[in-house]
Amino acid sequence: MRTRFAPSPTGPLHLGHAFSALIAADLARAARGTFLLRIEDIDQSRARPEWEAQIYDDLHWLGLHWPQPVLRQSDRMPAYRAALSELWALGLLYRCTCTRRDITDALSAPQEGAAAHGPDGPVYPGTCRPDTPPAGPCPDDAVLRLNMARALDRIGASTLRFDETGAAPGTIRTAFDRRALQDEVGDVVLARRGMGTSYHLSVVVDDAAQAITHVVRGQDLAEATAIHLVLQHLLDLPQPVYHHHRLIRDDAGKRLAKRDDARAIALFRAEGLDPAGIARLVGFTPSAP
Repeated sequence: MRTRFAPSPTGPLHLGHAFSALIAADLARAARGTFLLRIEDIDQSRARPEWEAQIYDDLHWLGLHWPQPVLRQSDRMPAYRAALSELWALGLLYRCTCTRRDITDALSAPQEGAAAHGPDGPVYPGTCRPDTPPAGPCPDDAVLRLNMARALDRIGASTLRFDETGAAPGTIRTAFDRRALQDEVGDVVLARRGMGTSYHLSVVVDDAAQAITHVVRGQDLAEATAIHLVLQHLLDLPQPVYHHHRLIRDDAGKRLAKRDDARAIALFRAEGLDPAGIARLVGFTPSAP
């Protein structure tokens, strides 16, 4: 078993991060496997060295350890570029010049009806989608979208399935059908201007490169698994087991985010709480040795 914790260095780690990291490390320990740390810093406009340093410090304080060196996504751009070039050569990508306002306006047109929302927000209406695959080399520094209908034609399956261990005791099979993928996910962005990649592409490429067998993450990312399954099929990458755990929420029931500094691990540390206290706060119980 190989698990990973993959935070972005864009703010302090909070209790939700602690819960996810503890689960991933515990699963690997119980199976005598390997727990990895990955720094997801593709958004260089928001990533900060001091936040990355705080990640290492907080996780070590929680008692977690991982092999070196740590994979940093900012060092992996050639791998993402190669994946994009492969998908472009297959005729599955196209350049999109729409702004967010363009998409909102298109979806608010009377003939469109109610706009569906998917893992990336409003489902793209297909404004820039070409009738035939674009010619020439894969563009640099452009917004590139996946033509979901063409991608599913290439895969050929009417349903994509994956193993889920987080939703219920034991392992269950979960599925996404073709109609849902087209109507509720749509043509997602796989490369963003100024980044050269996207979360969906980079996480799939890196999970394969690190031979991750079990992806541990919050329930809020469960919908995104549909996109990741499609990419794994298209790029001929191994498919891990997924463990989507419950979310840690504030007193109002809202899930924690980076802006929730009041829930930051560092503040609890400063107030004298120990790692066992953090575990109790989030309701984490380690597996038996």
